[in-house]
Amino acid sequence: MRAELGALEAAAERAGTALACVYSSADEFEAAQIAARHALRRRLPPIDAMRLMLAATAVAAVAALAALAGVAAITL
Repeated sequence: MRAELGALEAAAERAGTALACVYSSADEFEAAQIAARHALRRRLPPIDAMRLMLAATAVAAVAALAALAGVAAITL
């Protein structure tokens, strides 16, 4: 019974070691976080694409307002 308990304790200790942090220091962890943030920024669309989308939305809104104004003029 003691041998089984000892084996169980050793297995639990190995499992705890396996779940330990993969970074050896807080500096290494923060460097990994910064690298992840930089990688995320590279995947986001550039500002030029956002400006193009904003301009297309503005043109569509102006066209919709012009169409509504035309319908309103016809009904009056």
